[in-house]
Amino acid sequence: MIDPASVSTSGVQWVGARRIIRSIHPPIDLFEDIADPEDWPLLIAAEMKTNPRLKEAIGNLDQVLPARRVSGPGASYLMAPFTHASPDRPSRFSDGRHGVLYVGRTFETALAETIHHHERFMVATTQEPGWTSQFRELVLDVRGELHDLRSGGDFASALDPDAYATAQALAVALRVAGSEGLVYPSVGDAGGECAGLFYPDLAGSVVQGRHLDYHWDGARVDLVREVSTPSRVFRVG
Repeated sequence: MIDPASVSTSGVQWVGARRIIRSIHPPIDLFEDIADPEDWPLLIAAEMKTNPRLKEAIGNLDQVLPARRVSGPGASYLMAPFTHASPDRPSRFSDGRHGVLYVGRTFETALAETIHHHERFMVATTQEPGWTSQFRELVLDVRGELHDLRSGGDFASALDPDAYATAQALAVALRVAGSEGLVYPSVGDAGGECAGLFYPDLAGSVVQGRHLDYHWDGARVDLVREVSTPSRVFRVG
């Protein structure tokens, strides 16, 4: 176990950071259109009387403290990782009981991180080769005082590419102590930097970027297609 007291904090301010997510979930109009998050619970309760599937789309709003909820354009993309957290979907810095918003400082880092996780999924589920999944790029800003794993300590066990137990335990301890999140070196992109944010209001100015397809050759993601007119295909090194 890494001693949480050994992890110092650093001010992080990234403009134009990147997050890449699956394209299957559309934005939630409630988060986008209703300006005051304090109004959401009453509106949800009223809307559910005629739309019982709304709660499934929104997720568990109680996972985000009212003071840390965000609204307006792009808010769905910031709220969703928290309201849809589940023990069925653990990640490096969460066992699934709490959400984390993962961001790469650059597009290349975000791409490498998602490819790493996508490859793990494809191997585990023995998927056939082909163009497999559609993703969307989000461009956003990040600002916060984050616990820093980039240097100054032995944090290798928290950065294991395939084992998350140490990282999850560290994140729990830091969260209890009032941490806003972590900044850490990318596992998939040498020299790249990532952030794991514990609250949605640490990010903002979200703009949707490119749509992407990943090609699975049976062993790895070897191609990425940028869906545009015309589309462009890039080989993954």
